[in-house]
Amino acid sequence: MSALFLRDYHHVFLVSLIVSTVVEALEVTGGNTTVVVGETAVLPCKLTGTSEPITQISWQRVTKGKPQKENFLTIVPKDGLKPVNGHEGRFTFIGNFSSSNGSLQLASVELMDEGIYTCIFSLFPSGNHKADILLNLLVPPISSLKDNHPALGSEEVGLVTCTAAGSRPPAQVRWLTGTLAGKVRITNSSTEHPNGTTTTVSSLFGVPTREMNQHVVHCVITSAALSKEVTLPFTIQVYFSPMEVSVRQQAKDSFECVTEANPRADFTWNRSDNSWPQSARAEAATLRFVSMASDLNGLYLCEASNSYGTKRGHLYVHVTSGGCTACWILFCLLLLALSAGTAAVMCLYKSGKFPRTGEGTSGNRMSGTTRNMAQGEEEQEEEEDDTLQTETAVVLHVL
Repeated sequence: MSALFLRDYHHVFLVSLIVSTVVEALEVTGGNTTVVVGETAVLPCKLTGTSEPITQISWQRVTKGKPQKENFLTIVPKDGLKPVNGHEGRFTFIGNFSSSNGSLQLASVELMDEGIYTCIFSLFPSGNHKADILLNLLVPPISSLKDNHPALGSEEVGLVTCTAAGSRPPAQVRWLTGTLAGKVRITNSSTEHPNGTTTTVSSLFGVPTREMNQHVVHCVITSAALSKEVTLPFTIQVYFSPMEVSVRQQAKDSFECVTEANPRADFTWNRSDNSWPQSARAEAATLRFVSMASDLNGLYLCEASNSYGTKRGHLYVHVTSGGCTACWILFCLLLLALSAGTAAVMCLYKSGKFPRTGEGTSGNRMSGTTRNMAQGEEEQEEEEDDTLQTETAVVLHVL
């Protein structure tokens, strides 16, 4: 009995030693995987160091969407991939049993897929052997610019805001301001969301001036989830009401109402007596006379307006067959009538041209021009008066 017991014990010891040697040489390797949301992830799993037959490959997971560990897939040599708890259509088995490869592919990765995946090889006779694979997800930011619609003024306000929303890891935001460096101030803030993403907001602040209007700046966004940095150009818009309104001659029978405004002004022509002659045509900023008839006589008002304000310019027209002395008499009377503005005179001579004079005032130190066509000289002056509007009086004299 004693010899038989020793022989059996020796046999069991040798088998255990062989199995132990096999187990020590065997290795299941996985690896961490990082992928951008929406792309395809490969979960690598490889068995090496054994020739034992594989009876089954199974997968477990613990993820943001499924925080409790669960078996979700099994793969057997004959039947292939089998979901454990329902349909898992985004998973594809890309390994094979002959090469001891149990890798999976996960399509259209979502943020809730992030977590730890466990690959398990079932061998005979040594049993189960496993490795963990960590799936990390990157979320690219949604980038945008917002115009803060700064109005012309002397106080510091927000000019433009750049947002890198829902990024993982947090995005970095910076500005390229060019010649505005030192004239603008940058503020940054960030907000973390429950799903692990972060929104970063960066704003430019400054005193909105006319010189700043139309200046181009760039918001630059950098993130590990982006293949390259994103640069968003932005043209600063400083908004203001119409400035000086003047009436310019386009041709000998047409005039144009001109002003500077942001957004661009809309123009409306009418007459002070609310009548409108058949010989006059108004379209946007242009006033055109079809024929030089006496029904044109009167004061024409050009109104320039946008959402920030309104300003007017004036054009006086008088058609007469008298001598040029009558022009100056009418002009003097007009000066007395238009006490709030400045009158300008244009006379139509036999040559068919409209020599003119014009002078303007503005509440923001706008320059006005007085032109004497008889002498061919110009002189420019500046005035400050918040209550005055530009007035142009025109006397048309037909010989």
